[in-house]
Amino acid sequence: MPEITAPLRETTPDSHTDCEGLFPIREVARLTGVNPVTLRAWERRYGLIQPVRTESGHRLYSSTDIETVHSILDWIERGVAVSKVGKLLARDPQPNEPATASRSDTELEWRQWQAQLRQAISAFDDRELDRLYGQIFSVYSTTVVFQDILVPLWQQLLRHQGRFGQASEWLFFDNFLRSRVARCLQMACASPVPRVLLSAIAGECRELELLVAGLLMSSEKLAVKVLGVGQPLDELTLICERTRPQALVLFSNHAPGAELASRLNRLAFTLDCPLLLAGEASELAELSLEGASIGCLGNDGRLMPRRLQQLLSGHPGTEPQA
Repeated sequence: MPEITAPLRETTPDSHTDCEGLFPIREVARLTGVNPVTLRAWERRYGLIQPVRTESGHRLYSSTDIETVHSILDWIERGVAVSKVGKLLARDPQPNEPATASRSDTELEWRQWQAQLRQAISAFDDRELDRLYGQIFSVYSTTVVFQDILVPLWQQLLRHQGRFGQASEWLFFDNFLRSRVARCLQMACASPVPRVLLSAIAGECRELELLVAGLLMSSEKLAVKVLGVGQPLDELTLICERTRPQALVLFSNHAPGAELASRLNRLAFTLDCPLLLAGEASELAELSLEGASIGCLGNDGRLMPRRLQQLLSGHPGTEPQA
């Protein structure tokens, strides 16, 4: 695929450029796969993107707008109606919002780390990638490492697979991260502390998302045992009977279906431990689960462990096996 030349400066759609590099609507349509009619509808009807206009009225989109389009597509792919995407996008800090100097400097550092990681990934250099991984961990907390640096880069690489080799780069990075996170979880589960079971709702998240959620929920006083992707929902009661966890956490990043609340309530009725829901689905389903016995942990790595501890303090549960 040829390099993209923007009207005002040379840039590529997946580089970290500022808003001076602008793209016409036909180019955005080519880069994202969203036709111009839909892009205009997202702007006029829902206010999801706000391109600038030339004197002649033509729309020009920044690289930030293009990332927003990819985010919209991610939510739609997860089953969220486009009319509800705006509220989800509003939860995240907007690039055009004023930022403090310290926050701006911190985010610049994160982007610099991501740029170094990109170089190692594009060279398929696992040794350099491992070295950078260790350096980043020596500087930041586990939550910052994954939620602000590694997972956003992983998501960017997942979205941008138009050029030859980009799919292989994402697979290389994905495999690297899954192996490292799985190792951390395995070490945590070896300690004699209470356990929580974490299971994905089949087909509603990628394995790395599940593993990272487990790692971020873990603490010195609580280990998280992650069950394999594809775990049958109707066999979780059996597993809980035999392992006696402090709680069972289900994870999903898809929009909850109309039957989710009833499915979870039926499962909760068969368990001797609390049933909790985590991931984007827990935030989207919070209203429908109001009044139910199912706790919602959300999807923020900074809040999930705190909410988990709070919910467990109200449900002592049984003594888990080490």
